[in-house]
Amino acid sequence: MRGKRRIGLLGGSFNPAHGGHRRISLFVRRALGLDEVWWLVSPGNPLKPQAGMAPLAARVRSAMAQARRAPIRVTAVERELGTRYTVDTLGALTRRYPKHEFVWLMGADNLAQFHRWKAWRDIARRMPIAVIARPGYDAAAFASPAMAWLRRFSVPLSSFVNRGEWSAPALVTLRFDPDERSATAIRRGDPDWALRFAGPPPRDQLTHRLIPSGEETTAP
Repeated sequence: MRGKRRIGLLGGSFNPAHGGHRRISLFVRRALGLDEVWWLVSPGNPLKPQAGMAPLAARVRSAMAQARRAPIRVTAVERELGTRYTVDTLGALTRRYPKHEFVWLMGADNLAQFHRWKAWRDIARRMPIAVIARPGYDAAAFASPAMAWLRRFSVPLSSFVNRGEWSAPALVTLRFDPDERSATAIRRGDPDWALRFAGPPPRDQLTHRLIPSGEETTAP
């Protein structure tokens, strides 16, 4: 019997969060046998344009609305950790929660540009990575420089799930029915969506601290 809780980490802008985030998180939780999925709402991502980026508090509230009554925890923990890059955030989380096992959840679109992230090989060495296939991005993802390095660490899903203890590097690929919902389309159809999520600072579901609406930048 394993003693550590298994947690999937899904990072993103969540600008806004939508039903596709929830659907894919619940799918991955079942597929990998996870106890929970944590949504790491980034204060900002320099690989994405800042124009049109809603305040952090509004994005967190939108995520909490989508995660309601699901084994999903919404957090903006980078603010408290003081980390700028994903590799540093994941290192801080593994140190802070030594009784958890983590897997980094990544869409195929992110895998296609993973080689641009700071110390991406160190991310892979820190925890396993689960890649969720995404229509239109598979070819670029599996021909990417990062995949050329990661391919040797590919693990079948059944072997990954049944491991007594996770180790890294390890890469597992999940096939998921297409979900056409996107934050970009939502913003295009409803540019004032963030006004619906205005209000007092929300409370972080991981750290239990209030989340102000100021913006910082967390880099991949």
